[in-house]
Amino acid sequence: MTTNDIERAHAVIAQRAPGRQPRVAVILGSGWKGVAERVGEAIDIAYADLPGFPAAGVAGHGGALRLGRLGGREVALMMGREHVYEHGRADAMTVAVRALARSGVATLVVTNAAGSLDPAIPPGALMLITDHLNMAQRSPLVGEGGVERFVDMRDAYAPALRAIARGAARRIGLSLHEGVYAWMLGPQFETPAEIRMLQLLGAQAVGMSTVPEVILARRAGMSVLGLSMITNLAAGLDTLPLSHEQTLAVARQTAADAARVLEALVPSIDAQGGSA
Repeated sequence: MTTNDIERAHAVIAQRAPGRQPRVAVILGSGWKGVAERVGEAIDIAYADLPGFPAAGVAGHGGALRLGRLGGREVALMMGREHVYEHGRADAMTVAVRALARSGVATLVVTNAAGSLDPAIPPGALMLITDHLNMAQRSPLVGEGGVERFVDMRDAYAPALRAIARGAARRIGLSLHEGVYAWMLGPQFETPAEIRMLQLLGAQAVGMSTVPEVILARRAGMSVLGLSMITNLAAGLDTLPLSHEQTLAVARQTAADAARVLEALVPSIDAQGGSA
């Protein structure tokens, strides 16, 4: 990653989507791509055309930045992300997140598919992330210099944005669970013993993404909102075998609710000035 990559990516965005100035960006995880279909006046920029942007290599992820209007407000959607398990690098999303910040984005909404550690949060539910456990103990800031690398992660998921999300869910009549998200490196699923450990540590959901982008967003001064789509009960809580195909199947059933929540909350975030 270089500062030059960030500036070049910013320049491509400005050239290909002139006049667009979204204050809110969303990273769409597995199962969330239906949100992109609700974006009007869309302009797509392939990741391949954006220096330093990720190569989305997982089924269920796209590979483009979409700029347009959602709920009547300007938004930028990242259709797909890179995962650390694909290559071992925690900083793969650095250019993308910093280029969005350079382009004026003040709030990053991160979404993912996750396994539930609590039977009260069943498959098909949506969960508001209140905090996370970096169980992989990887950071995209390794190797940076200066005091700015010592990022304060208290309230990493902004309380004011969580309140906006609760209100948006209530308005459309959807239940929104809340809990702590545990990041495991993957790509293998967790063992029952690991799930018991995460439960003891206070997590309600587990997944293989999201935390690196949250760290990067906080480093860039952005506010963060996190949402998990629960696609399965974690190992040891159900008799069904775990697979990525199962994740995508449940995600397809939940996609409409996920899109409705984002469509309802993005205008409220933007109305608050794009940050909280």
